[in-house]
Amino acid sequence: MKNAVQLKTLLRGLFSSQFLAVLATYGSGQTYGSLVAFAATDDLKSLLLATKRATRKFANLTRHPRIALVMDNRANQETDFQQAVAVTATGTVREVGTAERDRLLSLYLSKHPCFPKKFLDAPRPLLYTYR
Repeated sequence: MKNAVQLKTLLRGLFSSQFLAVLATYGSGQTYGSLVAFAATDDLKSLLLATKRATRKFANLTRHPRIALVMDNRANQETDFQQAVAVTATGTVREVGTAERDRLLSLYLSKHPCFPKKFLDAPRPLLYTYR
């Protein structure tokens, strides 16, 4: 990558074209990988993901909020070895607060309109920001 502008362009393209990522969490003495739908904020400073409370994922995120999220554009072809782009984001998740929830929920649902809004309504699921 030659500069920050090119990197941001690459990340925007990857984050907007890909709908799923692999979430790595830790719990019960081992790591877990989960396929999750994600969205990125316009400034690329936060990634959003959602989960229901009655899941292992939620339990792991609650006990150990440090995670990794892997996003890639592979086509599952041999050319991926030279052409695929993959990004691993590491950081800490937190539940979205009331003040920012509507804005971030709108952003998340605009990328994933197939999710029924009721899936993301409290109290069951959580919408997380990830920095």
